[in-house]
Amino acid sequence: MRFFLLLFLAVTFQTISSQNQFVPVDIPYKTALETAKKEGKPLFVMLYADWCPHCNLMKTEVLSDPTVIDFLNKNFVCTYKNIEKEEGIALKTKFTTKSLPTFLFLDANETLIYALKGEMKKADFLNELRYSLNPKMQLPYLEKEFMADPSNSDKYFTYLNTLKKGKDRTELSPATHTYLNTQSDAQLVSELNWRVIANGVTDIKSREFQYVLKHQKEFAAVASQTRIDRKIESIVNELLRPLVDNLDTVNYYKQREIAKSIRLQKTDSLVFKFDLTLAERTEKWDFYKKVTLEDTEKLAWKDASFLKEIGNTYFKHINDTESLKKAIFWVNHSLELNDSYDGNLLEAKLYNKIKDKKKALEYAKEAKAIAKEMGWDSKDVDALLAELNKK
Repeated sequence: MRFFLLLFLAVTFQTISSQNQFVPVDIPYKTALETAKKEGKPLFVMLYADWCPHCNLMKTEVLSDPTVIDFLNKNFVCTYKNIEKEEGIALKTKFTTKSLPTFLFLDANETLIYALKGEMKKADFLNELRYSLNPKMQLPYLEKEFMADPSNSDKYFTYLNTLKKGKDRTELSPATHTYLNTQSDAQLVSELNWRVIANGVTDIKSREFQYVLKHQKEFAAVASQTRIDRKIESIVNELLRPLVDNLDTVNYYKQREIAKSIRLQKTDSLVFKFDLTLAERTEKWDFYKKVTLEDTEKLAWKDASFLKEIGNTYFKHINDTESLKKAIFWVNHSLELNDSYDGNLLEAKLYNKIKDKKKALEYAKEAKAIAKEMGWDSKDVDALLAELNKK
């Protein structure tokens, strides 16, 4: 009897769990759009990927909830698209989706009326679903209101804050510049217009950003120098990172010159790091060498870890003796900043590469001593010492 009771409870639990489990309904996009038009409902589209942890969290924690399921089914026609499959790929491109998960709300004419991105708690998600059904909170209405009076900062921020929920930062730029075109240069220097620039300006060559660069003290008085610096770094990051991620070397080399023209230590440091990342990923070792020989002492001199990273890259990929001597100089300085096992071992390897056995032994023995003192595994330095003692 006890066995049958346990079996009944197990089956019941499994049934309840399966009822609350999110199963994406992959209705063909055109079919879903036609059904939405026929039923007079908006179309709800979730764009996701199986590998996306935020998507999976939304599936298990929010979209599996009976209240959410019921609200979606009553108010929308729903379809769920994997961005790595045919229709998902097309929709990702069509709606310029850069974040996952993305939730699109479309009317019968395929107009985007609302959009969300990222993970949310159940209560927040339900609130957003309700907002998406309110005509006065939808994007077409807010855009129309804003365009009727583009100098009105309240209407601009209302529109911007809704756009931000589902759009990439670069897509906030058109509305931002529409508003800022109503403002004179002198009017730009205000706490309110600084917020506009900080939130919506992404074009490094724009009038507004160039004005910020030339009038940092004035903007610092209404915001703070820290916030100005953060914006400058952010705009350089937004300019260069996508090009590095996509290994777009042609456009990267063009845009880096614009970033370098800012001539600030922090932006120069960002460009330096992007240069090295791109050079490593594309195996452009001449470019890597050129950049490091020009700027390592200026931009990485106080960072022991970074100096060792550069030195390690030289050990693996650079072969001319004079350049290797510079790497030895950099790694030696890293040891002055922070004496370490890996730094001494790297120094020994670099000396060995230029065939200076005496110096290689000196640093290898120092690495061995540190490993012994700390009780660390010393097999790497032991192998190097064995090799050196054979010579």
